[in-house]
Amino acid sequence: MIKQKIIKSEELRKFGSVQNLNEQAKALVAQQKAIWEMADRNYHGLSRIQTRTFNFDYFKIQVQFNPERIRSSAAKTDAKSIAERPCFLCLKNLPPEQKGILFQGNYVILINPFPIFPVHLTIPHLEHTPQCIPEFFGDMLELSRQLSDFTIFYNGPQTGASAPDHFHFQAGSNGLLPIETEITALFNNHAEVLLQNKHLTVFSVTNYLRRIIAVQSASSNAIQNIFSLILELLPSKNGEEPLLNILCNFKNGMWQVMIFPREKQRSSHFYRDDEQQIVVGPASVELGGVLILPRLEDFEKITKKTVKEIYSEVTISEEIFDLVQQQIKSF
Repeated sequence: MIKQKIIKSEELRKFGSVQNLNEQAKALVAQQKAIWEMADRNYHGLSRIQTRTFNFDYFKIQVQFNPERIRSSAAKTDAKSIAERPCFLCLKNLPPEQKGILFQGNYVILINPFPIFPVHLTIPHLEHTPQCIPEFFGDMLELSRQLSDFTIFYNGPQTGASAPDHFHFQAGSNGLLPIETEITALFNNHAEVLLQNKHLTVFSVTNYLRRIIAVQSASSNAIQNIFSLILELLPSKNGEEPLLNILCNFKNGMWQVMIFPREKQRSSHFYRDDEQQIVVGPASVELGGVLILPRLEDFEKITKKTVKEIYSEVTISEEIFDLVQQQIKSF
């Protein structure tokens, strides 16, 4: 099954350079759009997507109307629903047209057929193993190093992953999330440095609708060590993974990892049964500053006040975040 789903280099060369994984991923998207009608249609549909921007004091939130993302925003991720459907990330269940490229012999890089970005990838593990970041965080760093034109993101099993039963990352063209252009100004003007030495810098941002712990380093080992410590500090229930989302990129020899501790999976707006309902499932993209709305009525009625409420409800509380910050300082 693996060989049947891996595109050969000769085929990829028809669609671009294949000298490294970054170029191969872009060629993959071009190849898949050429042979897979649904994917091509959905990528062309990005040109018709509507957006609105809400400006806050020193940052912005972009709202995107993207009807094809209803599968993700409204996905049923309870145990019963997952057990009753085939896993759409297992190779045996992929559409006939969908093929990919191997990464480290453990992952397959696939085009995401329901894109948010001009180049949008889904990167599932070859094994059907649950979404749980500690064991695979090192893979995320290496993936971001090799996919230098992408931002890698991880959604936890209760923070936006529509397939929490199958471990996977996603990747999108970097520079398109507001936080990527805002992070330098945030660090210079609105951040608190929690830990800094010759190996890494750890800082936090509190007043940003969501709360962030960011790590910058040229050392993979240093980042993995501090990430393990931060993970232990974040609240969790019954030994489960803490609620979080992660964005990661690699530029100029330096990793930048942005960790978004969470309070809950969805805000109260999702569960309303009146005209005030808003179908939104905040995940890494939303925490990065792009709020995806698959229903036009939600896109048209959402207000700045509602945006603030959604982020406030799903992000970690100020009290718990303050405690985590103090503990990081003591390292």
